[in-house]
Amino acid sequence: MGEALRKGTCGVLAALACGVLLTGCTEEAGTVPDRTDRPAATTAGTPGPGPTVTGTAAPPQAVALAERYRAAGGDPDVYAIEHTPGADGVPRLVVRSRNADPDDARFREQNASVTGFLTSKEGVPLGGGYRIDVYGPDGALLHRMEARS
Repeated sequence: MGEALRKGTCGVLAALACGVLLTGCTEEAGTVPDRTDRPAATTAGTPGPGPTVTGTAAPPQAVALAERYRAAGGDPDVYAIEHTPGADGVPRLVVRSRNADPDDARFREQNASVTGFLTSKEGVPLGGGYRIDVYGPDGALLHRMEARS
């Protein structure tokens, strides 16, 4: 009887240990998987869909748009800007930057600059809201935000 009880206890403990290990393998929703574990959204709202790393080269039209943005006085570190319609009608902006600084104040400034340029100079309608992802020079996601009006 003592042997059976011990085997039963070991089985329960093993099952609990597996459960604890498996729950540790998931990432918490709404965080950027990096060494700082900072929130993915910088304002209220659910982060939009999209990768947390980009390893592909920026499309030529995104590079050209960023060149126009910089020529208009935009952030010199921005080397690509993409805007595409989102599946739910909310535009998605992807900004690629040479600056790896994850500072929120810098992001807010850059966000205002990019969206201001897109609406005033390029005629991109963002009045109903947008999602923006900013990637750093290594392709890692620096910021993700959803703005809804």
